[in-house]
Formats: sequence, C-alpha cells, structure tokens
Amino acid sequence: MTHRKSNGSTGLREPGTQQPGTQQTATQEAAANGPLDLTLLRTFLAVHRAGSFTAAARLLGLSQPTVTTQIRSLERQLGRELFGRLPRGVTPTPVADGLAARIAAPLDALAAVADRGHLDESVPADPVHLAGPAELLCARALPALAPLIEQGVRLRTTTGLTDELLDGLRSGHHDLVISTHRPRGRTLAAVPLMDEEFVLVASPLWAERIGEDRVAHEGPAVLVGVPLVTYAEDLPIARRYWRLVFGTRLTAHAALTVPDLRGVLSAVAAGAGMSVLPRYLCQGELAAGTLVALLTPQDPPINTGYLVQRPGTTDNPHLTLVRDRLLREARDW
Repeated sequence: MTHRKSNGSTGLREPGTQQPGTQQTATQEAAANGPLDLTLLRTFLAVHRAGSFTAAARLLGLSQPTVTTQIRSLERQLGRELFGRLPRGVTPTPVADGLAARIAAPLDALAAVADRGHLDESVPADPVHLAGPAELLCARALPALAPLIEQGVRLRTTTGLTDELLDGLRSGHHDLVISTHRPRGRTLAAVPLMDEEFVLVASPLWAERIGEDRVAHEGPAVLVGVPLVTYAEDLPIARRYWRLVFGTRLTAHAALTVPDLRGVLSAVAAGAGMSVLPRYLCQGELAAGTLVALLTPQDPPINTGYLVQRPGTTDNPHLTLVRDRLLREARDW
C-alpha cells in the first residue's frame, strides 16, 4: 500500500481538497484544530470572572489592549464569539459559560501550584482581605474572627457600600465580601450568610410618649411627629419597613442622618427619636431596656446577607479558615 506523506498537522486537509466556497485558509484550520493556548485560556477565565477586559487586565498584570487581542485570538481559534461587548464590560455567551465550566478547576489547580512556587511552609500566608458593611464587620464578623489572629491569620478589612465592594472583589482588591444582596451574574460565588431582622425602635421616653401597643392598634399614624433618625436622606431601611409592615408609603423626612447604623443606634438610645435597625445590632440594648421595640409584627422584614468570593482566588489556607469560620459563626447571628 502506498502511503501519502503527512503534512505534519493533525486534521489539515490535503492540498487541493478544500471544499468549494470555503473561505477558511489552511493556516486558520490548523489553528482551529490545534491545541488551545493555556495563556489565552487563563486570560479568558479572568475576563469571564471579572466581567470586563479592563478588570481582567489588572488581575493579570497585562495591558487592556493585550487582553483584548488575546480574547480575539481565542475567538478566532474557536470560531465562536465568547463575549458580547457592553458599554461597561462584557457579558459571556453560552459558549463562554460552557468553556469556563470546563477549564476553571484545572486552571485554578495549576495556579495554586504556581502561586505557591517554592512550597516553603515557613513563608507566612498572604493577608486575607475582607470587606463589608462597617456595622456588621465590627459587631459580628471581627469578634467571630478574633481567635484566628492568634493562629497567625493576617486580616485586612475594608468597609463601604455593597455595590462598590463587589466591584472591588471583581477587580481583585478583596478576597471576601459580606454583601447585603446576592450579586448579579456568574462571575462571583455567593452563599447565604445570615438573615437580619429589622426592628422599629425608640428610647423608653419616646415609647412612653407614643403609648404602649398604640402602633400595633392604630398603625403608623401615631408616629407622626416622632423624629426619625436614619442611615441616609432617602430613608432606605425605614421606607422598606413602612411598605412591608404598614403597607403604606413613608412620607416623613429625616430629623437626623448618620451614615453608620451604630451612630443611629446611639442617637436613638439617647432620645433623639425612632429608627429601624437590624436586630443583631440592637439586641443588647433591647435586652437592657435602653431601647424599646415599638412593634412586634408577625412577619418582620428580613434581609439576607451573603458571603461572596471570586472563584479562582489564590489557594490561601487562611482564606479558607476565614470563610469557614464566618459561615459557621453566622448561624447564631
């Protein structure tokens, strides 16, 4: 039998066998059938997780044009579009989601080995960067994590608004974020952490002026004239409470705003007026009698907090310690 000489490229058609009307060149076909470049896959996974070329470039230490070029090269090699371009960032196609699901675990495992490199256990683990609302971090998270500090865990905390912190997580500035809502999209992994119940409270003096059980019997009309102490001018927590509990729109204006719920708590306990606070923050004052719950609804407003992590973060054993302890301790929050 006479054997035709191989052209040295797997899957490449013999010269002259390209089908009529096909625009693909032999070089393009060879690239499409050849092995995928690990560098391109690593860049692709960073873009898929970060949600933008710019954020992925920061994570990888590359320029944004380099990331764009690499993604285009991978798209040409696959013959498929991987991302839809948006005014701000990108959105993955179903093909991209499928590819990410296939390569994430193997690439993360390789990255863990590469990041640890020398495997010298005498080198301390990197600090864990935790972000979240200031009140929840200070009142619950940090006390729960305090024992880990003695074990050598180094912790760095950042406070702020949830959406800003989630953007920072996508960009690699944080390792974990305690979020007041479940993040959109598939670039972040979120697990429920805790449910915070909201309580309408006032000082004993204001509770006496309003009258015991009057709110339950007469509704929010009895609260007209009581100064409202809130977190922000647009009354986000109080408006939600009025809507869900009283079934009406809150029309009052804030008498005092404090951009920290701990300050709201202090002002209300000192007699500044009434407010709506998460129970975890004021349960000590309620038990001591320095704050009074003006109403105990059968179905109080509840907000679920989430612990959010960017998939594929460095294999830092201390990050695992922090995450697991938060999830365990939050059961009692």
